[in-house]
Amino acid sequence: MDLQHRGLPDPGLTIATASLQLRDAASTTIESQTGTAAPSSTISPYSTGLNGVNQPINMLFTDMLWWSLGIVGLVVLLIRIGELAWAKLRLVTAMSLPGDKQEFWKRTQWHRMPGLKRGLIYAPLWNKRHNREIRLSSAANMGTLPSRFHALILLGYLASNIAYMFILDWRTQNKYALCAEIRGRSGTLSLVNMVPLIIFAGRNNPLIGLLNVSFDTYNLLHRWMGRVSVLEVIIHFLAWAVVQVADDGWAGVWRRILHERFISSGTIGVAAMALMLVLAFSPVRHAFYETFVNIHIVLALIAFICTWVHCISASVHGGLPQTPWILAIMALWLAERSARMLRLAYVNWSTRGFTEAIVEPVPGEACRVTMHLPRFVDVKPGQHAYLRFAGVNCWENHPFSIAWFEHTYRDDDVLPISEKDKTAARNPRDAIGTTVSFLIGAHTGFTRKLYNKAAAARESQSRAISMRAALEGPYAGHHSLDSYGHCVLFAGATGITHQISYLRHLIGGYNAGTAATRRVTLVWIVRDYEVLEWARPWMDKILKLPNRKEVLQIRLFVTRPKAASQVVSNSTTVQMFPGRPNIPMLLAKEVGEQMGAMCVSVCGPGGLADDVRDAVRKVQAHRTVVDFVEESFTW
Repeated sequence: MDLQHRGLPDPGLTIATASLQLRDAASTTIESQTGTAAPSSTISPYSTGLNGVNQPINMLFTDMLWWSLGIVGLVVLLIRIGELAWAKLRLVTAMSLPGDKQEFWKRTQWHRMPGLKRGLIYAPLWNKRHNREIRLSSAANMGTLPSRFHALILLGYLASNIAYMFILDWRTQNKYALCAEIRGRSGTLSLVNMVPLIIFAGRNNPLIGLLNVSFDTYNLLHRWMGRVSVLEVIIHFLAWAVVQVADDGWAGVWRRILHERFISSGTIGVAAMALMLVLAFSPVRHAFYETFVNIHIVLALIAFICTWVHCISASVHGGLPQTPWILAIMALWLAERSARMLRLAYVNWSTRGFTEAIVEPVPGEACRVTMHLPRFVDVKPGQHAYLRFAGVNCWENHPFSIAWFEHTYRDDDVLPISEKDKTAARNPRDAIGTTVSFLIGAHTGFTRKLYNKAAAARESQSRAISMRAALEGPYAGHHSLDSYGHCVLFAGATGITHQISYLRHLIGGYNAGTAATRRVTLVWIVRDYEVLEWARPWMDKILKLPNRKEVLQIRLFVTRPKAASQVVSNSTTVQMFPGRPNIPMLLAKEVGEQMGAMCVSVCGPGGLADDVRDAVRKVQAHRTVVDFVEESFTW
């Protein structure tokens, strides 16, 4: 029967039309998502460009990730503003009161705060280990464990990235289209994470001072963001490779890698980032840290350039939508590096000349370094700086706490009518130079070479050596102790340099009536009696400060004394003891005699820091204000 004559459609034509409509619908879907027409193959369209990439969802998750990081930063900023306002109120009201009259500030005003400090803010992830290194063998060790608070932040960050990564259209029947969606999502997330990754890596990160968060914390976040970004870019490459192998085999993969700028630049960038991940593995990083840092910088630069070339070489008109992001990343990286160089040049050079360093070897395999800067540098308690020395791996720079500083003036050689008149007439801003001092223990690499050079010069010339050097900084110093009525400062070995700067400042504040501090207890743990020579010049000056005995109590613990006579002291304010201190008992005694709010600070080996942290958590049961500050340089 002739169906056309009856006005009915031809079955063959109906099937063909339906097929064309389905194909057109698929093509329209791809065009709507990418803005480009797609070939009819079920494989090849998804191996390049934005075909199959769900760009609207990618941008949505990008905004969500940035907003979540921004909200966390805003919350921290509000908390810090509240803490600063509270500390300022405490300082203004308590700085004129004796210690026994600061009872209001001694008691916690929010009953839940001690529990939060004990169970979350100061708590390690597990048990008491936090900064003590995890030793794998005598030659290899791993890094540190995050605190519970840091772990909570990292968990939220990792969970959000996993969720954004795998919220996909799993219902699609074409697995190559799914691979394309994964490729687009992983590449987008990797580049998004690079923005905070670069910001957190910088020493000149403006968020350090703004949020009052230490560089050590940002370094922890930087490491984890780097791992996530690298894993996402590896997924990005594998998702492309799966489709390309299915479409044209491994020969097609290598052909495109070798001959297409878009693919080759992306592949080199992925390889550079993957190598960074391998070299950043904690035992490798700790074993060859100086080499790791230099290679890390070179690989990062290669990854940035290759990512930029990859974005602008895409077949999409105007390049990939992520092109402005990589430009911003490169601009941030270059700006931070430029800031370092400008800071280095400004601090170490003036019309008066260049920075000179006097390096003196001291017992216990350490160096006392005094740097004469040719211009005024404003130094605050608790700050550190990065040092370079000519002739000692001058391309390397390492952080060291500033132990002491003094300013030089034009009239230093003029004999005043009285020392009091000369001191009163001086304004630090009128200084023409600054002298800063450090203590550098000899370990391996750079510090060992510096000590050996100084020791050799001492043996041959019987004096300290002078060499050209450079100081970058100072950095940090955002923890003010002025509002605390009671401060307990723990130091282990060279950690004394960090605490000495606070001793001088707090005693000076007590005498000037600008600090609420009424009692400072210094606990210094050293290996043997000779090590006390490290800080002798500075401690002699501190012990001569006016009213020092009214404020300062010093407890020296010599863990390996050679003779009992070495740990005898007739002073009631400077006491010496053999062996290691019982930190929980010592701190409990201080809390029993607490004057106003208390701050406990520690700078030293990871094991000491963990013991002090654990003791601070235990005394939270007394319901008094006991804050904890840890100074560390984890790497």
